[in-house]
Amino acid sequence: MGKLYIVPTPIGNLKDITFRAIEVLKEVDIILAEDTRTSGKLLKHFEISTPMQSHHMHNEHKTVESLVQKLKAGTTIALISDAGTPAISDPGFLLTRACIENNIEVECLPGATAFVPALVNSGLPNDKFVFEGFLPVKKGRQTRLLFLAEETRTIIFYESPHKLIKTLTNFCEYFGEDRPVSVSRELTKLYEETIRGTAKEVLEYYTNKPPKGEIVICVGGKNK
Repeated sequence: MGKLYIVPTPIGNLKDITFRAIEVLKEVDIILAEDTRTSGKLLKHFEISTPMQSHHMHNEHKTVESLVQKLKAGTTIALISDAGTPAISDPGFLLTRACIENNIEVECLPGATAFVPALVNSGLPNDKFVFEGFLPVKKGRQTRLLFLAEETRTIIFYESPHKLIKTLTNFCEYFGEDRPVSVSRELTKLYEETIRGTAKEVLEYYTNKPPKGEIVICVGGKNK
């Protein structure tokens, strides 16, 4: 029986990969990559020559069964995403679940995940929090926002730069203009920044300074 390793990769700064992650990626038989071109640069940097196979949201439903058969036959596989920990708003859940159902060992290494540093440096309560990932683009968005408006724990979202203004505007409408918000952008990279304030203040900031790069939003929960 083989084994599936879930291996986090850097979210920006290549120094954030662990020694153990490099060791596992060198020793497994196959690396499943969300984008083999993106991951190819990472593997080349760390002199990892393990064969890669594409595994992303558009093909994971079709490839899970064949991957399980390979694992049953003794193949060791590492799953990585373009950045961060696989299965957190990225492919990984389906394969992990299939392995567990087939009694195949799964081991997840600790490592880079964008929402953790964003939450910790937000200054918002982090003893209890809710991870929402990406909001629905259209269908179900209003329903989700109405539901989350009553959430008392800190809420964490992922967002793309071209949708940030719309999302912050929604927060003003559904959560209130005074709700505390922290936006972390380009974490671990050269132009990393975190902007904190009310929903209205943060919206005004990014309206005047259009954002670039990967974004994590932390929103304070509703006061009890």
